[in-house]
This record gives sequence, structure tokens and C-alpha cells, in this order.
Amino acid sequence: MRTPRYLEASVRSALGRKMVFVGGPRQVGKTTLALGLLGKDADETHPAYLNWDHPSVPPRLRRAELPAGQPLLLLDEIHKYSQWRNLLKGIYDTEKSRRQILVTGSARLDCYRKGGDSLAGRYRYFRLHPFSLREMSRKPSPSDLAGLLKFGGFPEPLFLQNESEHRIWRRDRMSRVVREDLRDLEHVREISLVEHLTDLLPARVGSPLSIRSLREDLQIDHKTAERWLQILENLYVCFRVSPYGSPKVRAVKKERKLYLWDWSSVEDAGPRFENLVASQLLKYCHWIEDTEGYAMELRYLRDVDKREVDFVVMKDRKPLFAVECKTGEKAISPAVRYFAERTPIPRFYQTHLGEKHFSTGNITVLPFIRLCHELELP
Repeated sequence: MRTPRYLEASVRSALGRKMVFVGGPRQVGKTTLALGLLGKDADETHPAYLNWDHPSVPPRLRRAELPAGQPLLLLDEIHKYSQWRNLLKGIYDTEKSRRQILVTGSARLDCYRKGGDSLAGRYRYFRLHPFSLREMSRKPSPSDLAGLLKFGGFPEPLFLQNESEHRIWRRDRMSRVVREDLRDLEHVREISLVEHLTDLLPARVGSPLSIRSLREDLQIDHKTAERWLQILENLYVCFRVSPYGSPKVRAVKKERKLYLWDWSSVEDAGPRFENLVASQLLKYCHWIEDTEGYAMELRYLRDVDKREVDFVVMKDRKPLFAVECKTGEKAISPAVRYFAERTPIPRFYQTHLGEKHFSTGNITVLPFIRLCHELELP
């Protein structure tokens, strides 16, 4: 049975005014969401669904041979065509009075803007994230959280919850990202080295990322290492979080922390939980940005004396709240107390996997399930 996704109402509403682009990681559920807009029984054989990877679709679209009698067109992976923007502009400008158009892709469609004329003003862009606790259930349980931590938020392994199938799925997914999506979108010859890079990343989660260390491990130059990381970000493999600078603390300003869209590949419990929280907060930021138009940012706070708070959520350049992650029920972190006294961040949360819940001043210690509820995270 198809599980409704948190973006569906917003996508339906936006389709009445413009084209809609939905980007997100491979196998996160973009096609399922799109087909659900056609009806509960729609699948990949529906005439309105046109996948650029199917050999019959590219020549038909280039000739503007569109399926008759279909008020909604679903165009999947069309960004792999070098002139996709011009093609879409032509289709939209001639068909917008008769059809709605939804475009999906397993890459950042705002980055792969190859070709001529601009699509500015013609589309809305939404980013689809993996499942989170409150998307799984309005009243999530500890077992829901345990499954999410272990199997990640991608629909297939999350709902199957089979360890062997999860390992196979994870291996196959990353192979397709590197050997198919990377090949189709980027000019990278050293595919095996990029695969090696993806193997190195889980151990780097949650710490300031050293490009120098990656460069030395891969025996490549700094510019190449940075370029490959940016490509993996564009393909929704990983994301990086920049530091938040406050005038009253000697904050670090350059080193970014790295996280994965699939946190289930992170072995250690602490970094995996931190990655889960990072993904949930990034989902919140993208949700507010894509549906309400505010400029949202996810940052972290660290000073030169290595005091650190894991995340700071920003709205229109102003801090909303900070979150520190602890796997156990511990006392308030000294770093949280320190920054709570010296920064303009109005609220600090220290979240954990236990049951303890209390507040003191502008600091609240609470279970992660309760944090998701209090902040109304999507």
C-alpha cells in the first residue's frame, strides 16, 4: 500500500500555478509520490509517466509527441539531457493552458541547469527527504525510532526491515548513483576513486571534514577532492554543514561537517544518531524554505577551544534554536551552558535516546521523539 508523503498537498497546490520540480536522493520515493498524483493505482506503465532513461522517451519528447488526453505529465530524469531546460520551456509555454507538468530527478535540479533560456518564474522546486519519525506516525514509538536509526529513512529498507535485504539495497543503490547518475551528469573518469570516496565518508560523519585527509587517502589534489564532494552533494549522497559565527565567541569559520542522506551506513551509534538529527533538521529547513519561502540554514557552533553544539537552525540569517545530540541521558553539556550564555540563540535543546525531560533557563533536555513533536518537525 502506498504511504502518502509530506509534500503531496504542497505539490498539488503548486501544480495549479506552475511547473513543479521534485528533487531528492535516488529511491527516496519521488516516482511513487508523482504517480500517486495520477491516482492510487497508477504505475510506471501509465501513459502520462515519461522516464528519460526509457529508450522510447527521448525521441518522443524531442519531437514534442506528448500523450493525448493527459492533464498531468510526469517527466522523470529529464535533466540528464543537456538541453533539458530549453525542451521544458518549449513544452511548458505551449502546453501550460492544457496540462500540468511535474518533473522529478535524483539530482539537484537547481544545479544541473544546462542549456539555453532560463526557466525562472516557470517552476516551483521541492526537495523530497527520506522518512522521518513524524512522517511515519503522528505518535511515534521507541520501536519506530529504533527502526529508523537501524534501517534509515528510505522507504524500501525502512518498511521491509530485513537486514540482508538492507545490505543488498544499500550496495546496489550506491553503485547506481556512482556508475549511472555520475556517468550521465558529470565528466569524471576515475569512477573507482569516487567509489572509494563514498566508502570513506561514513567514518567522517559528525566531525569537521578534512579535505586534506581525503586528498591524501585518495592520492588526488585538493581541487579534485572538493569537486567530487560537491558532485556527491549534488547527487544527494551527502550534505555539509557550515559553522555559525557569533560575535561574542571565537567561533571557527571554515571547517564544515559532513553527513549522509542515508545515515544507516554510519557504523558507530553516536555519529549515526547525530546524522539522523542532522537529516531531520535539514528536512525541516528545506520544508520551510520550499513551502513558505524563508531563507533557512542548518549550521553548527564550534569555537577555537573545541567547545561545540551540534546544530543551529537559522531563519533569514537569525538563529531560531540550537540542538545538541547525546545518545545517553546525560547532564547538560558544558558547551551548551557556555554558548547559551554568550550567543543570541534564543533556545537550546539537548536531545537523547532516553526518557529524561527537564528545562533550566533557555535549555531543555528531552528525548528525540519529544523534540520532533515540540518543534513540529515534518
